[in-house]
Amino acid sequence: MKNNKFIPSLVAAGLALASYGAVADDNRYIIQVDNASKGIVKALAKQSGAEINVDADGFIAATFKGKTLSDVKGLLNNPHVRLVEVDQKRAPMALYNDDAGDATQTQLTPYAVYQSQADQVMFNSNAGMKVCVIDSGLDSSNADFNWSAITGDNDVGTGNWFENGGPHGTHVAGTIGAADNGFGVVGMAPGVDMHIIKVFNAAGWGYSSDLAQAAQLCSQAGANIINMSLGGGGANSTEENAFKDFVANGGLVVAAAGNDGNSVRSYPAGYSSVMMIGANDADNNIASFSQYPSCSSGRGKRVTTDETICVEVTAGGVDTLSTYPAGGASMSGLSADGQGFASSAMENTGSAAGNTYFLGIGDAIDNNAAGKVCVIDRGTISFYDKVNNCELSGGIGAVLINNEPGMLYGTLGDTNNTTIPAVGAAQEDRAALLAASTISISIGASDYGYMSGTSMATPAVAGVAALVWSNHPTCSGEEIRSALKATALDSGAAGKDDFFGYGIVQAADMNNYLTQNGCAGGDTGGGDTGGGDTGGGDTGGGDLTLSASGYKVKGTQRVDLSWSAATSDSVDIYRDNSLITTTSNDGAYTDAINAKGGANYNYQVCEAGTTTCSATISVVF
Repeated sequence: MKNNKFIPSLVAAGLALASYGAVADDNRYIIQVDNASKGIVKALAKQSGAEINVDADGFIAATFKGKTLSDVKGLLNNPHVRLVEVDQKRAPMALYNDDAGDATQTQLTPYAVYQSQADQVMFNSNAGMKVCVIDSGLDSSNADFNWSAITGDNDVGTGNWFENGGPHGTHVAGTIGAADNGFGVVGMAPGVDMHIIKVFNAAGWGYSSDLAQAAQLCSQAGANIINMSLGGGGANSTEENAFKDFVANGGLVVAAAGNDGNSVRSYPAGYSSVMMIGANDADNNIASFSQYPSCSSGRGKRVTTDETICVEVTAGGVDTLSTYPAGGASMSGLSADGQGFASSAMENTGSAAGNTYFLGIGDAIDNNAAGKVCVIDRGTISFYDKVNNCELSGGIGAVLINNEPGMLYGTLGDTNNTTIPAVGAAQEDRAALLAASTISISIGASDYGYMSGTSMATPAVAGVAALVWSNHPTCSGEEIRSALKATALDSGAAGKDDFFGYGIVQAADMNNYLTQNGCAGGDTGGGDTGGGDTGGGDTGGGDLTLSASGYKVKGTQRVDLSWSAATSDSVDIYRDNSLITTTSNDGAYTDAINAKGGANYNYQVCEAGTTTCSATISVVF
C-alpha cells in the first residue's frame, strides 16, 4: 500500500480531471516573433498591460486581461510579429472519475468500478461467494458493510479482527465489498461475504508463518478467494505450500506486486499459485510505483519463462476512494463561484468562505487579504510560509495552486502553527480560481478517503473475481484466474508485458466470455485472447505442465520443451498459436527454429486432438 496522506476533494472528485479537448482561454495568447526582435515585442506587450507567461525560442505567451484575439492582434500590429493565436488550454484527460458528491449523503462509485466494468454485472448474493481478507482488520465503526455476512479471526497478538490496526484493511475491504446501500461507496462485489483475518501487529507487519496459518483459516471459513494487499522479500516454502493447497482445493489467491516501482519480485505475489496484481491509474496508464518483475528466470540454456511469477493483470490503484475507520480520513472541499473543483487537504480542519484575493507567491504580508480567501501560486518559499503570510495578512483560508500540471499535494511541516484551513489545487484550474469572485474551502474528518498502491488494485481484482464468479459458481479458481487474463483490456505495450501483464481486468467482458465458452474457456491452442484458458484446457494449465528453455546453436534459435502429467499417447505442441508438431508423449521435444537474432515465442502442449492444455510459456531470445 502507498498511503496518500493528502486527499483530493470528495465534493468535486469527478470534476477536475474531466475529459475535454482544446478550450480557449480568451485572456492568454501566443505571439510568434523573430528572436532578434523579441525584446521589442515583449516591451510592446507590457505597455499594453500584458503579463508575460512564457519566453521561449521563437515565441512568447502572454495574458492580456479582458482582451479578445482581435484586440491583441490590433495592439501587436507590428512587422516583427509573425502570428498571434489563442494559447489553447490543455489538461489531463481522465478516462474515468469517481462520482462527485458527499458520501454521507449519497452513494459514490469509485472510478475503478467503472474502469473494470463492475457496474455492468450484477452480483449474485445466492452463490455463496466468500472473500478472505488477510490484512490489518476491518473496523466495525464503518457502517458501509453487510456486517451480518462478515466473520473473522485474530492472529496471535493482533487484537480483535473487527478493530482496525490502521486504516489499510478497512480500505481494502471496502473496495472488495462495500454495500450497495445508498450512501458511502460501493464495492466491486457489493455486500459479498467476507472473512477477515487480522495478521498485522501494532507495528504494522507480520510473518510468513502468519500468512500460512491465515490461508488455512481462510479454507476453514469456506472462502473462495484470498486477498493479500501485502508483501515482502524472500520466498518461504511453508507459506508457498499453504497457498498451493488453497488453490488445489479450487480457490483463487491474489496478492499485490509491490510499490517500489522496480523489477524486484515480492512474495507471496511471486509464488506460482498466487496471482500477482499491478496497479494502473484512471487514464489506463501504469502506476509509477507498480513493480514489474520479469516472467523469465535463469540464464543461457537455463532460461525459463513462467507467467505465473510476474504481473498477470492490473486494476485501478491510484487515488482510489474507499472506506476508512470512522473519522480516520481527511477530506477537503473547494468551490469557486459555486463551481466545485478538486483539491487536496493540506492542514488545519475547518472551513472558510469569502472573497477571493490573489496573494501572488505569498512571500509577503498583504493587509488587503484580510477577511478573504488567499489564492497563492506555488514557488520560491515553503508552503508553511505562504499560508502563514496569508494568516498574518488576516486571510481566513488558503488555496495553493500547483506550478506544474496536476494536483498539489503537500504539508505545512511538523512545526506548523497556522490555524486557517489550507488546500492544494491543480495548475489546470488556476485561471478559473483567480477569476472567481468568491471561494469556499473546507477540511474535515471523514469515514471515506483515498489511498494509492498495488494494495488498492489487488482488492479490485479480488472483487471483480467474486462478482463474476458469483454468476458462474461451478468454475474453479484457476478457471476464474484464466478468464481474468483472457478478457483483460490490453494496455501499455501491445500484447502481454511485464507492467500490465495481460491488461486491466474487465468484469462484463469476463462474464460474457464465461457465458459463451463455459468455465474451460474457448481459445483452442491459443494464447492470443489475453492469456486466459489458453488452449481451452479445463484447468487453465492445472495438471499438464510445461517448461521451456531457449538457447542458440551457432546463432540459430532452439527451445527445449519438457512437460509432465499428459495422459495420452501423443501430444500437440503449439508455437504462437500454431500447431508445429504432434509427437509422442515422452516428456521432451526440441524445437529447432531456423531463425537468428531476438524473438519472443509462446509455447503450449496439449493432449493430442483435445483442448486439455498446459499454460502458455514464453521464451525470449
